[in-house]
Amino acid sequence: MLQFTHQSVKAKQYSFRETALCPDRAMGSRDSLSQIAALVGVLVALTVQAVPTGDYADAGELRDDILEINRGLNQLFEGDIAIDSSRNAILDQKRRWKFPIPYILTDSLELNAKGVILQAFEEYRLRSCVDFKPYEGESSYVSFTKLSGCWSYVGDDRTGQNVSIGAGCDTKAIVQHELLHALGFYHEQSRSDRDNYVKIWWDQIEEGKKHNFNKYEDDFITDLNTPYDYESIMHYRPLSFNKNDSIPTITTSIPYFNEVIGQRLDFSAVDVSRLNRMYDCANTLTLLDQCSFELNNICGMIQNEEDNADWVQTLSSPADTDHTMAGLCRDSGYFMKFDTSSGPVGSSALLESRILYPKRDEQCLQFFYKMTGAAGDKLVIWIRTDDGTGTVRSIRKIHTITGSGDAAWKMAYVTLKVSGKFRYFFQGVRGSSGSSGAVSIDDITLTETICPSSVWQIHNFTGILASTPPGGLLKSKCFFNSEGHSFGISVYPNGRESGYPDYVGIALHLCSGENDAVVQWPVKNRQATIVAVDQDPDVKLRMSSTRSFTTDTDPRWNRPTAASGAEWDVGCQCFRRKDFGWSTFISHKHLHSRSFLKENDFIITVNFNDLTHLIQTEVDVEPASPGSDVPNEEPISEVEMRPEVSKHREARAADPCRPNPCSNGGVCVERDGRVSCRCASTQTTIYTGKRCEEVSVHIGVVGALIAGAAGTVILTLAIFTVLRGARCLLHSFGSAITEENVGILL
Repeated sequence: MLQFTHQSVKAKQYSFRETALCPDRAMGSRDSLSQIAALVGVLVALTVQAVPTGDYADAGELRDDILEINRGLNQLFEGDIAIDSSRNAILDQKRRWKFPIPYILTDSLELNAKGVILQAFEEYRLRSCVDFKPYEGESSYVSFTKLSGCWSYVGDDRTGQNVSIGAGCDTKAIVQHELLHALGFYHEQSRSDRDNYVKIWWDQIEEGKKHNFNKYEDDFITDLNTPYDYESIMHYRPLSFNKNDSIPTITTSIPYFNEVIGQRLDFSAVDVSRLNRMYDCANTLTLLDQCSFELNNICGMIQNEEDNADWVQTLSSPADTDHTMAGLCRDSGYFMKFDTSSGPVGSSALLESRILYPKRDEQCLQFFYKMTGAAGDKLVIWIRTDDGTGTVRSIRKIHTITGSGDAAWKMAYVTLKVSGKFRYFFQGVRGSSGSSGAVSIDDITLTETICPSSVWQIHNFTGILASTPPGGLLKSKCFFNSEGHSFGISVYPNGRESGYPDYVGIALHLCSGENDAVVQWPVKNRQATIVAVDQDPDVKLRMSSTRSFTTDTDPRWNRPTAASGAEWDVGCQCFRRKDFGWSTFISHKHLHSRSFLKENDFIITVNFNDLTHLIQTEVDVEPASPGSDVPNEEPISEVEMRPEVSKHREARAADPCRPNPCSNGGVCVERDGRVSCRCASTQTTIYTGKRCEEVSVHIGVVGALIAGAAGTVILTLAIFTVLRGARCLLHSFGSAITEENVGILL
């Protein structure tokens, strides 16, 4: 991570602004210029849009974000919030949702969007107590629909409300973002303390868009006693509402985070913390068990007394590292280890979980394992279930992994299907007398979710990045989905095209397989979901990169044969169709952050599932029951959401009269959510206009001035007349007038 002092941070920000906005002042040193160029280069890169072609699902990492998708929808508050500005959802308990939240997937949605929305639901269930259920006539619900753009209301309206997942909005992260709005959250940079962490460049914001950068006092929104979060999925990107394509409207006090704000990978840790605090979540819904063996109680797991060996909690060392810390910290990082270097062949050790109580009938057990002995050692996964008497005693073997002599940590997913209380346990088995190593396990996660159908773990990925030219690719073996279709994955370490060497491209293709004569062709209405796995040991904190697309009737989804144009692949001894996927799936910057390359391994999971059952999901909304004390609210319609009939909604702060919008000493008055100004006046001046911006002179003063002027004119004329008469009289008397006569006249 880059390190900056406060002085260097300020210098870098100043230099950037001086160069970008005042070129005539940019006369700094070469070092300053290079820093400026680097920062501008990063920001320019954020504006580049990869143009989709027939071989791309979308523009990947460089696709438009929410604000670009919503450009022109001027009536939206903060770019993607449809809300009456007088509401205060985040503090108003009446606007908090009760779970599960009823939902409708309208048939206006693209099929891919429907699948992505269900994925987002699972992320909420995994990390919180927030739950969703299909609509069954409730008065309060969320209707997902395809209108113009990506937007949501804030909080529960109690009368049913839309969440728009329009064109380009069908990614899991965008759905998560909009649902956080619906659950009561505003954007991160709206916090009252935001100016301590980011700088808003007001002169670079588009005309009429400055209200989107309002900040709000803590009596309007609350941060729930959490720190400012640069990683929040609710944060604006640097180039939000900007005039100039390469000059940001928002920058971070610590320059490193200029490349972090606005991430659209997944919830951040603080996002999850706030969500759980707002809704008082004590537990998550689908996480049953998790253990990285860092504590002495090893997460309540027990050693079986009937075996002939034990699993040993082992401290990581340079020669034998655990997976949690992967050698990052000294004197920390534990894992469980079964020594296979001694004892008779077949000797084993059993490590059992505590008793677990599932709510669903399918679970996914994910863990990392390592086998350092000779090929033949085994790791067997079992479960114990209720034997009908209430005792967890009946056992069933689930899966067996046989060592191959590859002494690397590997990820495994194992599907369990249990509907009653149970234990799962690991059995390590010494496979041969020549074994001289161990079987190790670490970072166990058990969730009530469906396991991915395929996992591809690529070792030494940094070496591959260094040695693979742009456009070069790696091909996986061919996998099978649950229906029997065969498919493979292609990874382009340095971009699928020469224009994107700083991105990893990932694509999917069909393979010919043993089931081709039986399965359906073309493979349409299947959703391919590819995940670049963040290997954080805590599944609730993972920020994996996820992309999805849905197949159609394009010939690429026909049966792969020589006659149909598919290519023969010698490696898999099969026909492969042309790739379809993302040229810019994940940037190298993101790849080297977090735990995407833990122990230098890059892990990809894939699901390829049928979504045909989601083609028709819309249900009729039942009319609200009479006598409801909640007023009806007209939902925003497709027509209302179009820019040509936009209705601008002004942002509202905690006190709309702070700062005072009135000029010339006017008094701001709020009534029924509307603001007006009572204008001040003096004995000589009146202020008028909506904001007291017009100045007038008091009518009485004007009358007095006019009267005074008229009186002066009349008096002047009278004096002039008197003097003129006097001159005539003097002329008549002539020279005979004496001083005495003059005195008499006067």
